[in-house]
Amino acid sequence: MIYDFRKKGKLGYTTGSCAAAGAYAGLYFLKNNVRLNYVKIENPNGDILIIPIEKIERIRKNTAKTTVVKYAGEDIDITNGIEIIVEVELIKRREIKIIGGEGIGIVTKDGLQIKKGDYAINPKPREMIKNNLLKLLDEDEGVIVKISAPKGKELAEKTLNPKLGIVGGISILGTTGIVRPMSNEAYRESLVPQIDVALANGYETLIFTPGNIGTKFAKKLLNAEDDQIVEVSNFWGYMLDKAEEKGVKSILVFGHAGKIIKLAAGIFDTHSKVADARNEILTAYASLFIDDKNTLKKILYANTTEEIMEILKEKNVLHGVFNVITKRVVDRLSNRWKINFSCIIIDMKGNILGKYPENLI
Repeated sequence: MIYDFRKKGKLGYTTGSCAAAGAYAGLYFLKNNVRLNYVKIENPNGDILIIPIEKIERIRKNTAKTTVVKYAGEDIDITNGIEIIVEVELIKRREIKIIGGEGIGIVTKDGLQIKKGDYAINPKPREMIKNNLLKLLDEDEGVIVKISAPKGKELAEKTLNPKLGIVGGISILGTTGIVRPMSNEAYRESLVPQIDVALANGYETLIFTPGNIGTKFAKKLLNAEDDQIVEVSNFWGYMLDKAEEKGVKSILVFGHAGKIIKLAAGIFDTHSKVADARNEILTAYASLFIDDKNTLKKILYANTTEEIMEILKEKNVLHGVFNVITKRVVDRLSNRWKINFSCIIIDMKGNILGKYPENLI
C-alpha cells in the first residue's frame, strides 16, 4: 500500500519514519547532488511511505544534514510538529552505523529493547533506516547516521522515558512507521516496557497502579522503588495479560478507589467512557453493611466517590466495605490470571481504605 503524507490527513508518520526519510534524502543528495522535496521509503511491512523533506544542506564534503518535520495526523502526540534532524556521513567501508545526537535519549536500565548505554532508537526504526539506505549504497560504501531532536530533552519529561530510565531525550519509535489517530493500541504498548524493567531489576512482586496518585503513595507508604511500580492507566486487562505472558508471579494492585473498585465488578478497562459503575458497585457492597434504603439511595446518586466515602464514614462502615471490595478484586483477578494478587485501596490523601490480605502492611 502507498501512504502519501504530502497530503495532510488522519494518518501520520512516526519519529522512526522521520529518521529513515531524512537519512535517505541526505544520502541521495550526497550520491546524486539532488535535493529531494519528498522521499519514497519502504516500511517493514512492504508499504511505501511518501514523506516530505523540509530542508537539505551540505555541512561537509561527504556529510549532509536533513530536516524532517514530524506529522502525527489526527493522533494526540506531543512530538507532532517537532524537527527531526538527520546527519548522514558517506564513508568508504561497508557499514551502516546509527547513533543519537541532541535530544535523543540514552537507555540506563536493563529490560528494554535497546541495551543499556545505547541510544533509544528502537529496532524497527533501525531496520527501516538500514533497509532503505542499502538501496542507494555501492558495495564498498557505508554511512554514519546521526539522529537529533532539538526539542527532545524538553519533551521527554512529558513521557514515560524518565521512569523507564531513558535519559536526556525522546525515543525514536515506530513498528510500521505509521501513526494512526486516537491510537489506544500504541499507548498501551508504550506501557509494557515498565514490566520488562521491573523484571530485569529482579522484583518478584510488581505494584500495578492506575497513575500518579498510586505511584506517589506507593513510594510513601510502601517504600516502593520507581522500577517496581507499573502504571497501567485504564488498561488493566491488557497489562495483566502481558504480565502473565512475561511470567510475573505476584502483583499488588494499589491505587485510588475511583479506579480500583471497578475491578471488583470485572471491569478491566476502567476508562469512564467504557464503564462508569462506581456508584452502583459501592451501593452493592455498602448494602452488606447498611440496612437503610435512604442511605443506599444517597450512595447510588452521589456525585463523587469521595462523597460516598463520607457517607460510609458516618455509618462507621468505611473500612468494612473497602476490605470486602479489595478481597473481591483479588478474587476477580485470580479467577482470570494465574498470578498471586493482593490489593490496597486508598483515598486522595493516601489513607488506606481497605486491603487484602489484611496483614499486608
